[in-house]
Amino acid sequence: MSPSEREQLPEIKLNRNELYREETFSDRRAGTIIRLTPVKADGSRDDRREEIYVGQAQMLTPVGAIPLSFQLDAKSLDAAIDKFPEAAKAVVERTLEELKELRREAASSIVIPERGGGGLGGPGGRGIPGGGKIQLR
Repeated sequence: MSPSEREQLPEIKLNRNELYREETFSDRRAGTIIRLTPVKADGSRDDRREEIYVGQAQMLTPVGAIPLSFQLDAKSLDAAIDKFPEAAKAVVERTLEELKELRREAASSIVIPERGGGGLGGPGGRGIPGGGKIQLR
């Protein structure tokens, strides 16, 4: 990488006023709950900000597992555990709808020959003008 390319890279910097300590809780079966505890730059608890709870699960599909992540509106780990099933179900439903929409879009794609590709071209099908490439749009 040249020095000029290096200068164009964005500066990656942590915001010392928005730090969280991350703790993971899992039953090793249904999913994981992550508790994000706000901390100051010295690592001590920042009592001015609320803890955040995030649920994580996986949805198995024929092409592999899709990771799911969702915020849990909870004030404690116990409340996050109670809210996990409903929140996970909602994110699975949303993901299934998004997959159906992607499938519909893919099925409705039209195959359009590249401009100038009209057929096999010259005598005996040799020399296809324009390359005759097929594109999905």
